Amino acid sequence: MVDRDLVLYDSRVIIEYLDERFPHPPLMPIDPVSRARFRLALFQLERDWYALAHAIEQQPTRKAAAEPRKLLRDAVLSSAELFRQKPFFLADEFSLVDATIAPILWRLPYYEIDLPKESEPIIKYAQSIFTRPAFRQSLSEAEREMRLD
Repeated sequence: MVDRDLVLYDSRVIIEYLDERFPHPPLMPIDPVSRARFRLALFQLERDWYALAHAIEQQPTRKAAAEPRKLLRDAVLSSAELFRQKPFFLADEFSLVDATIAPILWRLPYYEIDLPKESEPIIKYAQSIFTRPAFRQSLSEAEREMRLD
């Protein structure tokens, strides 16, 4: 990202810069305890969900992707109760965590991951995010083709 004479290239640095440069609406909670919780959630999403998604994409065959596909499905399902608590992920307002979760949830059908009935809170959450105009506008053509809703 380039802003005047500043060049940023790490996604975390870019996010923090944008949150500080354009504080309204905030991408992260204002209080330190909530910010720390969100940072932990972001770390876990990157370490677990995104690593598994990358592993699925790197496998040469559908069969080879079976194990990371199962692990990603289990990881998503294990968080179902967290999606039930608030309108957004652990918050009343859309945040950076939601922006991080949404691309993975969008790709689940593309990864051939079906969510069972008990994942209703996740499905409901995902649909509320996917219908946001900003989310739809952010999708590339390839991403739009992943799901033909």
